[in-house]
Amino acid sequence: MSNQVKTFREQQHMTQAELAEKSGLSLRTIQRIEAGSTPKGFTLKAIAKALEIETEKIVPSVQEKGPNNRAKLINLSSLVGLIIPFGGIIMPLILTHKTRDPKTKEIGKDIISIQILLAAVLSLFMIISPFIQHLSGIRFPLFLIPLISLLGVKLFIIIRNGISLNQNNTLHIKLKTNFL
Repeated sequence: MSNQVKTFREQQHMTQAELAEKSGLSLRTIQRIEAGSTPKGFTLKAIAKALEIETEKIVPSVQEKGPNNRAKLINLSSLVGLIIPFGGIIMPLILTHKTRDPKTKEIGKDIISIQILLAAVLSLFMIISPFIQHLSGIRFPLFLIPLISLLGVKLFIIIRNGISLNQNNTLHIKLKTNFL
């Protein structure tokens, strides 16, 4: 961030004093920003206007600043699938679609692919279990076994991938090919 202001200022062959004068800010403010302080609000707009660039080039948006944070959010949004059927697909799909960073988009696609597979397997078991229950004569609601098992697997995958995203910015559990 601080180097961005300095880089853009130097590209335009400006001194700190000239940037301060053109932006209407004090020389000390420019020095502080180039030393590492993050410009906000009026200061950010004044510097961007003086350098004739967009504010996003000085202070990147959250998505650009932390694609890993966005990937963590996409992974965590899969938890919605524990409560709402297919929510583990829909929420990550929305967040992935709105992501600009290509690496985060790929991580999102991998997360969605796992969720699609788990939802398909769960749906298959939910469809088959009443027939098995009827044929076997078991009184216990058989659909609970695959439901609870797959919800546990889903929770484990989300937690494990979250830990992996924190440690090395990649997914630990992913499919060899994704569906998207």
